[in-house]
Amino acid sequence: MAEVQRFESIQYTVNDGVALLTLNRPETLNSFTVAMHQEVQLAMQDVRINPAVRCLLLTGAGRGFCAGQDLNDRAVKVTDQAPDLGESVDNYYNPLIRAIMGLDKPVICAVNGIAAGAGASIALACDIVIAAKSAAFAFVFCKIGLVPDSGGSWNLPRALGLPRAKGLALLGDKLPAEKAEAWGMIWQAVDSDQLMPEATKLAEHLASQPTKGLATIKKLLNQSFSNPLHQQLEDEKDAMRELGRSDDYREGVAAFMEKRQPQFKGR
Repeated sequence: MAEVQRFESIQYTVNDGVALLTLNRPETLNSFTVAMHQEVQLAMQDVRINPAVRCLLLTGAGRGFCAGQDLNDRAVKVTDQAPDLGESVDNYYNPLIRAIMGLDKPVICAVNGIAAGAGASIALACDIVIAAKSAAFAFVFCKIGLVPDSGGSWNLPRALGLPRAKGLALLGDKLPAEKAEAWGMIWQAVDSDQLMPEATKLAEHLASQPTKGLATIKKLLNQSFSNPLHQQLEDEKDAMRELGRSDDYREGVAAFMEKRQPQFKGR
């Protein structure tokens, strides 16, 4: 039985362990307003605390994934007082990136069209990105005198290396999904009509796996860029000690020995 919550700017359902969060302002390519941020925050809170959720699948409605910030929501004229963009980042974008990257469950992003600005950064914050071959990524902050936010300046060079990250960030050019796959920025580019079937299949698979173990893998990989080797080795040791006491570890070993499919419970 699917759980459904009603929102205006997003769609949110939970079914078979998978939370599906769809940005739903297709007329603006799902660009963010304060109202949409607030709804996404509520959905992400449920993803975090709902024991029925073991994987998050994030996508967009219509012909685009997300065009970043809706500039109409904070339009500014040359004669106006300068806005505090840092306040918007601090209150909305940074909490979203922390919620995605710190979530103790895997996050899949299905990019169905253009992912631009913060939309591209949000996609890169997810654990596995699948994109339609017709999709593209564009870090267009440079075109309005800004910098990649929403973790873009952190995740982009880690995904592509510094030279390619600088090229994309300084030029603002579109990166087609198939090239993003070839460069290793995303996991997979698929035919448009196969995007949601493939992403859903992957989400359902991850939702059936040992959730606590997957969350720890995610944490270790994310922190590995800043940890020295000796600290990473210690963290791996501590993780193995803790996970070795989990129900899912016992079930995984028992299933292996009994030559059957494991039935993981996420604990």
